[in-house]
Formats: sequence, C-alpha cells, structure tokens
Amino acid sequence: MTDIDLYTWATPNGWKASATLEELKLPYNLKPIDINSGIQRSPEYVAINPNGRVPAIVDHSSGKLPIFESGAIMIYLAEKTGQLIPTDVAGRTRVIQWLMFQMGGLGPMQGQAHIFYRYFPEKIPAAINRYQNETRRLYGVLNTQLEDNEFLAGDFSIADIAHWSWARIHNWAGIHIDEMPHLQRWLAQIEARPGCAKGAIIPHATTYNQPEDDGQEAVEAIQSIIGR
Repeated sequence: MTDIDLYTWATPNGWKASATLEELKLPYNLKPIDINSGIQRSPEYVAINPNGRVPAIVDHSSGKLPIFESGAIMIYLAEKTGQLIPTDVAGRTRVIQWLMFQMGGLGPMQGQAHIFYRYFPEKIPAAINRYQNETRRLYGVLNTQLEDNEFLAGDFSIADIAHWSWARIHNWAGIHIDEMPHLQRWLAQIEARPGCAKGAIIPHATTYNQPEDDGQEAVEAIQSIIGR
C-alpha cells in the first residue's frame, strides 16, 4: 500500500511537492486537483487544506496526517526520510533560511509579476515594474549565492527544489536572466535531475516555458499561484 496521497496540479508550488517526492523516491497516490474546475474549494478538499490551494498531502502512515503549504510538505518529507535536509543545526538552518527566502520572497513576488504582466485586465505599468524589478532583484541574490556554491545551501536540498520550481518559468513573468550565468548553470543542473524532471510533469506537462502560449488551462493555473 502506498502511504502518501498527493493532491496537486501543474503549478510551481505543486512541482515543489511532486519533485520532492520523486527525488526522495517515495511512492505516492496522485490525486489531481483540477483548479479550473473549482474542486479545490470543495468541503472535502478544504478539510485537507483549509486554504483551498494546491498542493497538499495526506500521510496514512502517520494516522492520516494532512499537510498543506508546499514548504511545510517539503520539510516534512525531508525529515521523514532523513534526506534533502541536514540533521545538524547549522546545516538545517542554512536550508530552512533559503527555503523561507523562496516562500516569503520569490514565490509571492513572481506570482504577482505573473498576474500584472500577463493577466490583469488593466495594464498598470507601476505594478508590473514593481513586481518584475523585485523578482529580478531576488534572482540576483540567488545568482550571487550560486557564484561560489554549486547549490544554494551546501548539498542539493529542498531549498534548491523550491527555487527551481519557480525559476524554471521566469519567462512567464517577463523576467530575463541572461545576465545571471550562475543562476542559468544551476537551473540547467537541477532540470537535468531525473526526479525533478519527472516532478515537473505531475500531474501533466505544461507549456509554462513558452510565454507565447496563452492556453486557458495555463491561464487558470497561473492565476491560482499567488499564495505561497
């Protein structure tokens, strides 16, 4: 029996959970939550994730424990297996601080950049510039960190998975990273990992890396990822 149920859809936060599961080689039952249908607001799903967002998991091996918030899911899975996060205080703190950098910085800022650049019914240049510039600044912080480090926090960790899940679709928010060679190197390196590559097509492949494609499914998916 597979102990973990994964409730997810094809969004950056969803990829954080699926890529973590794949990297850890943990079997799971895939429970697609089609955010275009509104099922994420159903009483059954809200009982698992009160915020009505993806992803969420239920671990049946821990008494049907429901866990929501992508970062919390990643920490739980890493600690459950003893992988992708160090056990020493200093190492664990390095990983957690970079994970929080994504949760409180890159995710919310890039999510807003997506909306104002691509989908907001009124073009508001000040808002577009504000969120694109802040997202670009955050990418600069990552690029600097990666100049002398192969990964963000020592060995490959959940911090890398979290940032990669968002950075891989930087074009969608109109953000260019041509002048950030260390970030580009790291992105290609993470993308080439089988676990991350598989996690990025769960529950299905997307066209987020092709900004010219404005398919309705992609539109609805992007609109759902403003929260962490």
